[in-house]
Amino acid sequence: MTEKYFYPKGGLPPQTHLTTERAIVTEAYTVIPKGVMTDIVTSTLPGFSKSRSWILARPISGFATTFSQLIVEIAPGGGAPIAEFEAGVEGVVFVTKGKVNLTLDGELHQLEEGGYAYLAAGATWGLENVSDDIVSFQWIRKAYERLEGYEAKSFVTSDAEVEPTAMPDTNGAWKTTRFTDSSDLAHDMQVNIVTFQPGGVIPFPETHVMEHGLYVLEGKAMYLLNNDWVEVEAGDFMWLRAFCPQACYAGGPGEFRYLLYKDMNRQIRLT
Repeated sequence: MTEKYFYPKGGLPPQTHLTTERAIVTEAYTVIPKGVMTDIVTSTLPGFSKSRSWILARPISGFATTFSQLIVEIAPGGGAPIAEFEAGVEGVVFVTKGKVNLTLDGELHQLEEGGYAYLAAGATWGLENVSDDIVSFQWIRKAYERLEGYEAKSFVTSDAEVEPTAMPDTNGAWKTTRFTDSSDLAHDMQVNIVTFQPGGVIPFPETHVMEHGLYVLEGKAMYLLNNDWVEVEAGDFMWLRAFCPQACYAGGPGEFRYLLYKDMNRQIRLT
């Protein structure tokens, strides 16, 4: 079976490997290429067994401010009876390889490749790999900003179950798979999948208040980050600060797809 989404396999380059890579860290954006996700940069997560993670983003000075993002790998028989220990934190899990059992507020769900779960703040949930192969998934976490009269609820779905929406005037060259309604004020973030057909573009430099985390699931593209055109491919991660100009040109030969985090739907706090 051909694997649809990229996931890191770890390992370590040989001593003959060139040290030069595509990693970039600036005040406006960061690029973490797939080639630097080796065994020696993984972290062990509390509560997880037979597991390891690559931490892609965390709130630190000059980097992410609203979220954290991880790649988590669970070996057969491993997992976490309780995965989220921090009160008030919401999350999204998106499976890029394998099958994993998700227990969410006492209910069992099996997430396969492309499986998506929104895990509301205050939910009790855990994961178990009962298969004979590894499971790899993206895990995005954010402190939920409550709004009187609204409350986000947990749900489980998949990439295959949600019909992508074509962006206006693009003839389907640029589509977005939205797992929540962007106008639903219960949600203070969205984690979507953006898809470009070969040659599809973002035809202007988007410059806006939303912070972004982009993990490339499939394909390759030229991506405008601030003033720099950067070539990216499946397995690369990009962080974009608020107001960082961005645009895209999908290079083909297949679709260019990425998992996109953004914060939204809240007034700017000044006090």
